[in-house]
Amino acid sequence: QAKTCKPNRGHEALVELEQMFPDNFLLITQNVDDLHERAGTKNLLHMHGEIFKARCMECHNVFEWYEDLFAEHRCVHCNGQMRPHIVWFNEMPLYMDEIIFELNRCDLFISIGTSGLVYPAAGFCQLASGKGAHTVEININRTGNMFSSVIEGPATKATDELLSIIKSSYLN
Repeated sequence: QAKTCKPNRGHEALVELEQMFPDNFLLITQNVDDLHERAGTKNLLHMHGEIFKARCMECHNVFEWYEDLFAEHRCVHCNGQMRPHIVWFNEMPLYMDEIIFELNRCDLFISIGTSGLVYPAAGFCQLASGKGAHTVEININRTGNMFSSVIEGPATKATDELLSIIKSSYLN
């Protein structure tokens, strides 16, 4: 099903946000699909991996992979065992050093559609706000009082409200 799904308005709004701040935008996603890329996002980190990729357990090379992955699939570089390029439960998310670096220097942190309960992502807001960033939560329901601002509603609609606020606040 992931191959046939299409990006929604929330994905498209994030592309617009990236286009407003092309040198100062990073989208960190917990999603393993490629909807952000298909919407047009350029500066993106998949902290939980990507469903359409496989990686070698020996040399760690990552390959596009759209077929089923079986134990007999071997790496073309080193003949090592292949695995889905997905972070499984109890594994450390990908790109954590880069994510922490960016959180330490951001001035606006936006969390969209997450419970804010599972670490390490649950600590991103605290890290960014601790460095002085304005923090915004977009979610159907408020997840707590840790954010500077909250926009309640589905991401497909609330991201447009966010764009309006940013356009009036940052671009004027």
